[in-house]
Amino acid sequence: MKNEIDMLEGHLGRNILRFALPLAVTGILQQLFNAADIVVVGRFVGNGAMAAVGSNSPLINLLVNLFVGISLGANVVMAQFAGRRDKIRIQQAVHTSILIALIGGFTFMILGELAAEPVLKLMSVPDQVFPMALAYLRIYLLGLPVILLYNFESAIYRSQGNTRTPLICLSISGVINVILNLFFVCIVGMTASGVALATVIANLISSVMLLVLLREGPEETRIHFSKLRLYKTVLKKILYIGLPSGIQSMMFSLANIIVQSALNSLGTTVMAASSAAFNVEVMAFFVINSFGQACMTFTGNNYGAGKSERCKKILWACILEDIAFTVLSCGLILLFGKEILGLFTTAPKVISYGYLRMMIVFSAYVFTLVNETVSGYLRGFGMSIIPALTAVICICVLRLLWIFFVFPKDPTFVMVMIVYPISLGLNAVAIAICALVLKPSKRKYNV
Repeated sequence: MKNEIDMLEGHLGRNILRFALPLAVTGILQQLFNAADIVVVGRFVGNGAMAAVGSNSPLINLLVNLFVGISLGANVVMAQFAGRRDKIRIQQAVHTSILIALIGGFTFMILGELAAEPVLKLMSVPDQVFPMALAYLRIYLLGLPVILLYNFESAIYRSQGNTRTPLICLSISGVINVILNLFFVCIVGMTASGVALATVIANLISSVMLLVLLREGPEETRIHFSKLRLYKTVLKKILYIGLPSGIQSMMFSLANIIVQSALNSLGTTVMAASSAAFNVEVMAFFVINSFGQACMTFTGNNYGAGKSERCKKILWACILEDIAFTVLSCGLILLFGKEILGLFTTAPKVISYGYLRMMIVFSAYVFTLVNETVSGYLRGFGMSIIPALTAVICICVLRLLWIFFVFPKDPTFVMVMIVYPISLGLNAVAIAICALVLKPSKRKYNV
């Protein structure tokens, strides 16, 4: 209970920081542990194994992001119920969320295993790394149920203003992940499949730890296996908010798979560079995303409590704090960027391409900041369709058109990467206009 933040009262700026910073650290640690996969295979196996692991990222995100989006819906719904002090509905949302994670995890695990090989072929993964990429993906898919379970369990904690407990569990499992990476690759002699196995075991540990804690936690969020069912009214609210977010994330990942295919066509060096750079630059993204999640959760909580006018203050507080921490994180990464990339590989060309990618992507982060925060603000009011539509049209569709029609005319690394600032900038303008026109703070809360 001491880890929970009062989102309805107190100093907004301070409480938002208390919520967002552990969430940012959680994302960064998660990415560091994922990056450990790349570092271990890059250092002890070679660039081919590093490319095999990295080429799977867009596809894995496609499978996971639908349910990550739905978990955002669960987060908002539980935050709104918490604002209204509706303990019965919170209980129903908790048990519905856990069951969604388990059903979705096992269903997509099976479908993913069936589709793994043909999908990797469609992504133009080079023949020399294809067997390792396929082995990595098949093992990773086995852990999909516990990966989704962890995300929904974390959503339960976030909805109550607690971002520290998931951080602690992730930290423990992440250290185990790194140790297992080294064990499977350096001692057992496995390649990409070794780091995939380590990741699955680590995710199992973190999800089980959160499950045990939820079994012993406060009554409104305590899990009782006998109560696990899909409560119809709550399920509809979760899907109404979460499904558009999930579909948006899937479309986003699909567009990025097409982008990754274009990068794959440029050779193993570019693949390895892009993989390494992504694992670094995404750490700054988690800073941005943490304030977007804070905006969504605080807005949902206050909207549920009937404090819609306070939601405007939440939006501006999140934007201002987000700007400060994003500038700091991007600046630090660029300052030491080449040295950080050197942890992944010693190849000069890989480091050069990776640093160029980071500079282009970071130039677009001012737009990403607007997209994440304003989208979180709208979702906090239950308005999930609008940010999903703008993202699909302005980001996903534009990226697909760019790769199919613009990139072939000048098939270079820069020509692929320049689509990021263009698409994100267009979406930032669109989502800002939507927020101004819709005036969500005038909406009345419906149970």
